[in-house]
Amino acid sequence: MRLTKLATTCENGDCPTLYATDRGTLVVQGDVLADHGLDVPAGEALVEIPMDLIRKAIRDQRI
Repeated sequence: MRLTKLATTCENGDCPTLYATDRGTLVVQGDVLADHGLDVPAGEALVEIPMDLIRKAIRDQRI
């Protein structure tokens, strides 16, 4: 899978980031939530990202 960076909250690679894939999907990088009380299936995770990340991607017309 190939990822293309759409938007990030910093440039050093360890911040919340939104990527597009070559499969027509989106991938998010953020903090994995542990104490959410939901039953998440194996192989999936809930990831928290700032609202500003999505706004930036839309504002920059990347999604």
